[in-house]
Amino acid sequence: MMNITRQHVATLILVSALFSTSLHAADIALEQRVQRLEKLVEGQGLVDMYLRLETLQQEVQQLRGEVEVQTNTIDGLKQRQRDLYLDIDRRLRQLESGATATPPVSATPSTSETGAVNTNQAAQEPANLAAAEDAYRAAFKLLKEGRYTPATNRFNDFLKKYPSNGYADNAQYWLGEISYVTRAFKRAITEFDKVLNDYPNSTKHADALLKQAYCYYELKDYAKARELLKTVTTRFPQSTAANLAEKRSKRMTAEGH
Repeated sequence: MMNITRQHVATLILVSALFSTSLHAADIALEQRVQRLEKLVEGQGLVDMYLRLETLQQEVQQLRGEVEVQTNTIDGLKQRQRDLYLDIDRRLRQLESGATATPPVSATPSTSETGAVNTNQAAQEPANLAAAEDAYRAAFKLLKEGRYTPATNRFNDFLKKYPSNGYADNAQYWLGEISYVTRAFKRAITEFDKVLNDYPNSTKHADALLKQAYCYYELKDYAKARELLKTVTTRFPQSTAANLAEKRSKRMTAEGH
C-alpha cells in the first residue's frame, strides 16, 4: 500500500508539473499575441501620423507656392513704382534746370480797328500762363504723393482748360503713367496713344511707346510688345527709353517670350 501511495504522489507531482509547464507556455503564447496586437495598433497609428504629416507637407508646399506668386506680383508692382518715380525724378530735374520748353502763348493779342494792341488781353496772358502752370504743378504734386484718382481728375481738368498749353503733352503722358501703375493697361495704351497722335512734336514719344510696350507685355501680347520695343530702339537710338527697351527685350528673350 505504501508503494502505491508513493506512485500516486509521484504521478500527481508529475501531472502538476506538466500542467504548470503548459500554463506557463500558454501564458507566453498569450503574451506574444498581445505584443503582436500592440505592435499592429502602434503601426496603424504611425501610418495615420505619416498620412497626416504628408497632407500637412502638401498644404505647406501649396501655401509656399501661393506666397511665391504673391511675392512676385508685389515685386513687379514695386518695380513699376520705382520706374515711375525715377522717371518723375528725372523730369523734375529737367523742369528745375529749365530743360522743359517755356509754355507757348495760346493766343495772340487782338488789335483794335486802328491797329493798337488790346492792352487788357495782353495783361491777362502772363496771368493765364501762371494759372496754367499752377494747375499743372498741383496735379503733378498729387501724382508724386500717390493720390492717383485726384491726380487724374486734375490732369483732365488741366487739359480741358489749357489744351494748347506747353505742359499739355506732359499732362496727357502722366494720365497714361497713372493708368499703367494702377495696372489699367488697356486704358494706359489709349492714353499714351493720345500723346503720340495729339502732340506730334512732343518729346514724350519715346517714353509713350516704351510704356505701351510694357503694357502689351503685361497683357501677354508679347509680339506687339517686341514690335514697339524695336520701334523705340530704331526711332530713338540714343535715348534712355531705347536703353530700357533693349533691357526689356533681353528679359523677354530670357523668359522665352
